[in-house]
Amino acid sequence: MKLSFDQVRRRAKSLERQGSKNEAIKLYEEFLESYPKNERARKALAELKLPAEVAKGSLQEKVTAVRRLFDSGQIQASFDAANAVLKEVPNSGVVWNLLGAAAFGLKKFDLAEQSFRKAVELEPEITQAHANLGVLLYQQERLQAALEAFANAIKTNPQYAEGYNSIGGIYHKLGKFDAAEKYFVGAIKANKNYAEAYYNLGNTFFKSGKISAAQQSFGFAAQVQGENMPAMSQKLYMQALLCDWSGIADFEKLAPRIGIEGDAVEPFSMLSYDDNAERQQKRAANMIRKRYHLNAVPLPEPPVTRPEKIKIGYFSADFHDHATLILMIGLLEHHDREKFEIHAYSYGIVKQGVKRDRLSKLVDSFVDISMASDPQIVAAVRQQKIDIAVDLKGFTRQGRSGLFAYRLAPIQISYLGYPGTLGADFMDYIVADKVIIPDNLRQFYTEKVIYLPNSYQPNDRNRIIPETTTTRSDFGLPEKGFVFCCFNSNYKITPREFDIWMRLLAKYDDSVLWLLNANEGVRENLLREVEARGIARERIVFAERLQEPEHLARHKHADLFLDTFNVNAHTTASDALWAGLPIVTKTGESFAARVAASLLCAVGLPELVSETEEQYETLIIDLVENPGRLAQIRQQLIDNRLSAPLFDSATYTKHLEKAYVEAYDRYFEGKEPDHIFVS
Repeated sequence: MKLSFDQVRRRAKSLERQGSKNEAIKLYEEFLESYPKNERARKALAELKLPAEVAKGSLQEKVTAVRRLFDSGQIQASFDAANAVLKEVPNSGVVWNLLGAAAFGLKKFDLAEQSFRKAVELEPEITQAHANLGVLLYQQERLQAALEAFANAIKTNPQYAEGYNSIGGIYHKLGKFDAAEKYFVGAIKANKNYAEAYYNLGNTFFKSGKISAAQQSFGFAAQVQGENMPAMSQKLYMQALLCDWSGIADFEKLAPRIGIEGDAVEPFSMLSYDDNAERQQKRAANMIRKRYHLNAVPLPEPPVTRPEKIKIGYFSADFHDHATLILMIGLLEHHDREKFEIHAYSYGIVKQGVKRDRLSKLVDSFVDISMASDPQIVAAVRQQKIDIAVDLKGFTRQGRSGLFAYRLAPIQISYLGYPGTLGADFMDYIVADKVIIPDNLRQFYTEKVIYLPNSYQPNDRNRIIPETTTTRSDFGLPEKGFVFCCFNSNYKITPREFDIWMRLLAKYDDSVLWLLNANEGVRENLLREVEARGIARERIVFAERLQEPEHLARHKHADLFLDTFNVNAHTTASDALWAGLPIVTKTGESFAARVAASLLCAVGLPELVSETEEQYETLIIDLVENPGRLAQIRQQLIDNRLSAPLFDSATYTKHLEKAYVEAYDRYFEGKEPDHIFVS
């Protein structure tokens, strides 16, 4: 015969009075095995288990005991203890704050908010209660309310550095970088050794294009907190953006450890420093472990019947006039809408652009998810029943690969944006080709590889190159002489290729090097490096950023594009080849170091791919000294660009769609992902 709760309680009280507390606890536990939802029994058991200092001590001792339980990770126990103390002192703001913290830890968010608000109502001077409320509201994407809570925390304590830092973080997320900068500086004034605030200030400077200031901030963050590898990696990346090559020696000392042991670092920041596929995989996997240790939301069972259309979801922050969409627009135009349903999910700050307007007409839905939380996005995508979710960002700026850790769709693919493995078990496939990932390097990719038959990179064969009447002098170039060109982002340039370029300028007196001018510090650093190698500053010409059509048109004034090594030309390579400008590249080991080779093979010019620095330099010299051969290659590019696989958007789309179908069929048949070879 089973006892009622009242009977159990009476027996338990009797046992407790007799000093048999453990027997009383056992009695409640046995009752709860039969009636697990009995709240009265659960509370009685929790009170019985309270530490002695909570049950009998002074108020201060009780508060200390509750805090100790919370700090030791006993969240449920601290929650029960705080509730017990509140029965005795219901007007203690301190205890309400502790209850809120425990409720937050138990994901009882409504109760947590009520508790924090009760705490600040009773005792408005409790800084931590305001701050805790701010953290809760921030995680719920209630940003304006969170700003107010953190502002109240600062009012109670004008030296509360964490409050300034939190407000700065919200303004940064909102894209209000001037305001973010102000509050991060406030945090540092309140605590001059606040490494996180220095790091956040560096990110804000970076977003604002203040690269030199960002380098300094990351440098301070690295100094004030021992071996702060995330800050060091960002400092090194800023130095690469500035062509400040003093960072290379620092990297070489750290190469076997940075981002691999201990703290994770942004994998993208290391690409220009390290062409080691194994270390890149380890850095990526470490980042995934540290940042995305989430439990996936269980997927629904596979459908009983195969759907008429496979639903593809493309996720990016770059659905505007950006390199990613420039490359993808041809693919999106050619998708077979009888077989596929296409959805674009945008979480970028930029909300307009010619390409964005064009995109919105090419998809079944275009959804702005920039202000939604990860769980909200996951719920919306699951409701849409997306079959294949495609990550177009990876570890690049504004990337939200954490969305994929929840499992947005049964099939998840890394594509185009990040040139390397994500090191994540939740990413099923990566799109590549045999040049990008040859058999001997496949072991360094966590994903299964979708091998496209030509190049992995899509292109738009409808890009317009306007007829212009510009001359070389319009761009600061000499009317006569050989123009070497590299429109790659400056961070890709290292002394290895630069030394070769300077030897070429020394060898050919009438030649110049045409480079991109990307930020305020890079020009002076590069010119200083030029002079250190005995070359006059005037031999370097800097190109300003132009709109896409004008940028393509100016390629006619260059003679040869010289590629960088660790990170090749990617979209810039497609630009040059589409405009008829030959490229000389050198293959490396990692994805990023093999892209230009992939493009050249797909455009029918594998002879412009070298494997060593010596071959690279020799090939360039041969082309300079054999203008007939160079002219022939240039004409071949112009004549064949509409027929070469690289710019055949329709065929490329069919190949990628075949891969999508095969990946889906494997899932539908209950098979695990495996490498896919599209013929």
